[in-house]
Amino acid sequence: MTMSEFGKVGVLYGGRSAEREVSLMSGTGVLQALQSKGVDAHGFDTGERSLSELAAQKFDRVFIALHGRYGEDGTLQGALEQLGIPYTGSGVMASSIAMDKVMTKRVWLSAGLPTPRFAVLDAKDTSAEEVRKLPQEFGLPLMLKAPHEGSTIGISKVTATDDVEAGFALCAKYDEMVLAEEFVKGRELTVPVLGKGRNARALPIVEIRAPEGNYDYQNKYFSDDTQYLCPAPLDEALTKNIQDIAVRAFNALGCEGWARVDFMLRASDSAPFLLELNSSPGMTGHSLVPMAAKAAGISYEELCVTILRSARLDLQPSADWKPA
Repeated sequence: MTMSEFGKVGVLYGGRSAEREVSLMSGTGVLQALQSKGVDAHGFDTGERSLSELAAQKFDRVFIALHGRYGEDGTLQGALEQLGIPYTGSGVMASSIAMDKVMTKRVWLSAGLPTPRFAVLDAKDTSAEEVRKLPQEFGLPLMLKAPHEGSTIGISKVTATDDVEAGFALCAKYDEMVLAEEFVKGRELTVPVLGKGRNARALPIVEIRAPEGNYDYQNKYFSDDTQYLCPAPLDEALTKNIQDIAVRAFNALGCEGWARVDFMLRASDSAPFLLELNSSPGMTGHSLVPMAAKAAGISYEELCVTILRSARLDLQPSADWKPA
């Protein structure tokens, strides 16, 4: 496919989620990369412009560079299906499941994939007494997460029993449910995956070494103190095992196009545990998918074109369908 065959391309970014700032950075990078390769690409901020404006642009396909709600969670994918505009990344169902950390873990467990022990609590109806008991059940440290947020937003690492209520309250600001998860002490890894089904392939593994082990919003996107090792220093057998699990996790959710799968590698026995899957990962200067792609010999620009080439619709209109 030549660049002209992509037609008029929209890069969807910005949006209305808590990750808007990151999405603006991702989208700007993708837009510039596609334009540098000769693609007729145009930016479109879904947080400032309506679906009717999107339809009026008559894009032949779109690159979704949105993160979080209203962009990564299946809602926009459903609208694009209705509009008949092919889009990058996973479809409606896979996007919706992947955005929900609880449903993701349930699917992975049903597929026999490893993920830390967890419990789900109602943000409003869970009593203070129930919250205080969480360290007894899961130990300390304890992870508390808003299940429908990303970019480490709405996450609290509780290291003392006295702090568990404050951590719970923080997560409850972002979601109706709070995910309590066993903390896995060890190395933090991530594995980008490209493709679909049997053709899905894992890129090199990235190991993240954040200051004091705290890979928060600041250290993820704006700090130069976080270290990234790519390919991660792991032996060949362990590398292959983790990459295989990443592809299985990707396929179990029905993902396609591209995604990033996050792991913890337990220090005591090098056992990998799945944390979450990002179906529309960051594409900023600090982002991990471009880093892994570079280690595989794929430039940022080539990566953007590869992802764009995978744009499609889940539901194709029947051959005899005609508008009224």
